[in-house]
Amino acid sequence: MRTNRSAAVVAAAFLLIAGAAIAAPSAYAGTPGGTRAHDRNTDFDGDGYDDVLIGAPGGTVDGRKGAGYVTVQYGGPGGIGTVRGAVLSQNTTGVPGAAEAGDDFGRALATGDLDGDGYDDAVVGLPGENIEPLTDAGGVVVLWGSAKGLSGADSDWLQAGEPAAGARFGGALAAAHFSPDIPGDQLAVTDRTDLTLYQYDAGTRRNATSRSSRIPGTPGREIAPRAMTTGDYDGNGLADLVISGVTVGEEPGHGWSALFFGEVQGLRYDHDLRGGPAVASGDIDNDGYDDLVTGEPHSPDDGGESVTGGVVGVYYGSAGDGPVGAEGPGTPPVWWTQDTSGVPGGSEAGDGWGTGLSVADTDGDGYADVAIGAPGEDVGTVADAGAVWVLRGAAGGLTATGAASWDQDSVNVPGVAEKGDSWGGRTRLTDPDNDGRSGLLTAAPGENAGDGIVWAFSAGTGGVTAAGSWTFDAGTFGGVETGAGYGAAIDE
Repeated sequence: MRTNRSAAVVAAAFLLIAGAAIAAPSAYAGTPGGTRAHDRNTDFDGDGYDDVLIGAPGGTVDGRKGAGYVTVQYGGPGGIGTVRGAVLSQNTTGVPGAAEAGDDFGRALATGDLDGDGYDDAVVGLPGENIEPLTDAGGVVVLWGSAKGLSGADSDWLQAGEPAAGARFGGALAAAHFSPDIPGDQLAVTDRTDLTLYQYDAGTRRNATSRSSRIPGTPGREIAPRAMTTGDYDGNGLADLVISGVTVGEEPGHGWSALFFGEVQGLRYDHDLRGGPAVASGDIDNDGYDDLVTGEPHSPDDGGESVTGGVVGVYYGSAGDGPVGAEGPGTPPVWWTQDTSGVPGGSEAGDGWGTGLSVADTDGDGYADVAIGAPGEDVGTVADAGAVWVLRGAAGGLTATGAASWDQDSVNVPGVAEKGDSWGGRTRLTDPDNDGRSGLLTAAPGENAGDGIVWAFSAGTGGVTAAGSWTFDAGTFGGVETGAGYGAAIDE
């Protein structure tokens, strides 16, 4: 629990008006880093290799159930392993606050170089944090990267300018270069209704300034945020932002997303688009524009765009903001389901296809591929055991040619499919050995009655392969396994 602080102490609050820009102060004069989604990495120690950040929001810390923690694994020429890893929580020296039951530390994750020092930083949401006397007001911890990797040293605390009970600030996070005038990445944070955008002065790690507003959208279609993604969909060299969730109000439960374009003047809300609450970005057709992938695992049927087994949508990026009236970043969406020709399996009620999403090149051909998790997929007669698919990118866009799928009963996959494992609840394509081919991490947060386990698949010239796949859990790094929900969040 933290003591409530005034908005003036936390940050300067500004209003983000729908259709207007968040303008960065002109005094900032940094050189923007890469903004294309497949150029992003999570390199906390600056050695050129992707690192991996995984959340265990249900984890017990010093006897406090649900306090939560995260693990970090460092990449290298041999990829990730379990030797170079660590557990970090609010009880780690230097991290603000203290681990308390129900904090949910690690429920949401993001990475970016917020202070512009060349090392990526880890951002951890703990939406269950109480800010006295407010229950579940939520907060965010920034763990700074360094040549030695992540630690609690000098880490920063962020909270809403006006905390509110039940707001669950920090429920979704994203970091990227939305403005050319800021040396580091900006951080986007949502609670149940609002978006807050933070920025740090170059070389500083305290007193981030912020701007907040209600999440804009079409009247009568309020979006309750669940996730965010960034990518350069219009090719202007600045990152764009998508806030994705489900609708509340007159027609609840449908997946919708709010699209913001990064521009010279700042971040500008453009319009809503169909699909969500899962989102990921990458250049599927290798045309120089990032593409947006949305997952709608559960939604009422609204005339073909949503099905009971789950639907994935692909919006292809294009020059500028796309055609006037277009539904997405550049083109109308292309919808995919398990019933699409060439996709293994078939749509069934409760599959949750699209719950887990990740986009990256798995075979080194220059086209980003899409990993899709369906934690509710039945494996034979085993209910909700879960499965994962990889669909390939190509010059013509996403294709079912070469599509593959796995579950725990697949050859070379460790473990056995069991009821309620939720295998595929999170997916992450990552290249920790920097060979240009992203392997697959897939999590089963429900494995072992909610302890959670993560599977690691390597990738070769043919893409992701189950051969040599292996598993690890929170206990591998010294975390308490029981009820940890390990893998409930894996940074994208």
